[in-house]
Amino acid sequence: MSARAIWKATLELGNQRIPVKLYAGARDSDIHFRLIHAQDKTPVQQRMIDPQSGETVEAEDIRRGVELEPGTFVVVDERELDSLAPKPTRTIEITRFVPADAVDIGWYARPYFLGPDGAASDYGALVEALRDGNLRGIARWAMRGRRYFGALAAHDRHLALIALLPAEEVLPAAKLSAPEGKPASAGERALAEQLVAALDAPFDPSELRDEYRERVLALVRAKAKGRRPPAVREALPKPVSDLSTALKRSVQAARKRRAA
Repeated sequence: MSARAIWKATLELGNQRIPVKLYAGARDSDIHFRLIHAQDKTPVQQRMIDPQSGETVEAEDIRRGVELEPGTFVVVDERELDSLAPKPTRTIEITRFVPADAVDIGWYARPYFLGPDGAASDYGALVEALRDGNLRGIARWAMRGRRYFGALAAHDRHLALIALLPAEEVLPAAKLSAPEGKPASAGERALAEQLVAALDAPFDPSELRDEYRERVLALVRAKAKGRRPPAVREALPKPVSDLSTALKRSVQAARKRRAA
């Protein structure tokens, strides 16, 4: 099944305009549960209740508020929020180009792809320029009532647009506490290097499976047919008291997996 574009826009680089289509680079595969009544399996309804009177509050009587301090709220209405929302555009503006390693992965939020919307010559030239220069374009755009920021990159023969987290949501690694304990010994470093070498292998995306989701789906399908799958028991690794022992075990296990 071919991918479907979710949005059309114009990629703006100074005076150059490149028509593009935006495609999702990830999809939601979470299992969405409904709350149901245990006796008759009927979905329950959610109601807003006034905690003081215990009465149901109708939707037209509900407002949004921000609690500044306990018990003190500032109420805002939909018109006020709508007036503050970014104006919808069909432009993805590139504000600058930076080296690829200037954008730390801690900023990455969600991947998208851009495809050409029409002639692809300018599009292909931009892909090659980003790839050859190992560059990222810093982008901004407004879509569906939200302001987005992103990093534009070459991905094979396409353009990838990775949405970036806002600055106030990113916690730099520099703010983490420094690791405690004595420095690793020469023997521990050698064992760590052996472990890395033993696990050296091509990246296989098929290994990135959500096993919990698969087990839940198997459970649901089995119960729908009137049966229940056997419980899965996983043996937890035994704790070790020192790093050298843990690394030796890891190296041995990695070598066995690689031999198999």
